[in-house]
Amino acid sequence: MAKIGFIGMGNMGYAMLKGALSVFSSGELIFTDVNTERMITVAKETKVAYAETNAELANSAKYIVLAVKPQFYNQVLHNIENIVKEDNVIISIAPGITIQSLKDALGFNSRIVRAMPNTPALLGEGMTGICYDDKLLNFEEKDVIAKLFGSFGKYRIVEERLMSAVTCASGSSPAYVYMFIEAMADAAVMKGMPRGAAYEMVAQTVLGAAKMVLETGKHPGELKDMVCSPGGTTIAGVAALEEHGFRSSIIKAVEACYNVAEGFNKK
Repeated sequence: MAKIGFIGMGNMGYAMLKGALSVFSSGELIFTDVNTERMITVAKETKVAYAETNAELANSAKYIVLAVKPQFYNQVLHNIENIVKEDNVIISIAPGITIQSLKDALGFNSRIVRAMPNTPALLGEGMTGICYDDKLLNFEEKDVIAKLFGSFGKYRIVEERLMSAVTCASGSSPAYVYMFIEAMADAAVMKGMPRGAAYEMVAQTVLGAAKMVLETGKHPGELKDMVCSPGGTTIAGVAALEEHGFRSSIIKAVEACYNVAEGFNKK
C-alpha cells in the first residue's frame, strides 16, 4: 500500500510529488490525474505509479492530497467519500475550503490537514501554511506531514482562521512579485538595457533582497533605509512609488485576494 497519494498533477501536485521523492521512495507514492497522457509522462519521469481513478488512489494510500482547484472539490470528494476511512489523512491545498466543510462533505469525523503551498515549490523554495487539529494526529502522522511539506521548501503551522491570509502572503503573492520583476525590467529596457540582462539583474536583486530580510532579521523598513542615501537616487524612487500608491496598491491586491479566498467556501 502506498503511503501518500496525490489527486491532481497540475503545477502544485507535480511540485509536491517531486519534492516528496527526496524524502520518500517512489514505492511509497502514487498519483492520478484526469489527463491520461499527463499520468504516463509523470510516471515515466518519476518512476511513481499512477492510479486509473480517484477511488483507486483513495483505496491505495493513507495520506490523500487533494491537489485540484476548488471548483473540482465536490466531484473529487464524491469519488472518494465511500472509500476513505478514519485512519486516512486528507490533505487539502485549496484556498477558502475549511476543515469543517470537508468533514461535512465526507460525512464523518475525518482527519483533515489544510495547507496552502506556492509555486516556488517547483524549485524546492516553496512556503506553505499548514493547519490541523493537533489532537487528531499522532506523532508519526505529524512527522510525515512535516517531511512532506519540508521536502519542497519551508512551512509554518498556523491557526485555521489565518489560512486566507496565508493565501495572500505566500500562496498568491508570487504573481505580484513576477509583475514587479517584469515592470522593473521593462523600465530598464526602456533605458537601453538588453531584456535578458534586465530580467537577470532584477530577479537576482529580488532574490538577494528577500535573503536579506530572512537572514539578517532586520525590519524591511530598516533595510530600505540602508539603501536610501540623503538626496540620492533611491529615495527619489521611493518617493515616486509613494506618490503613485505603490504600498496601497499592494494592500488592495491582498485585500481582493483575501475576499475571493474567503468566498470559495460560501459558494
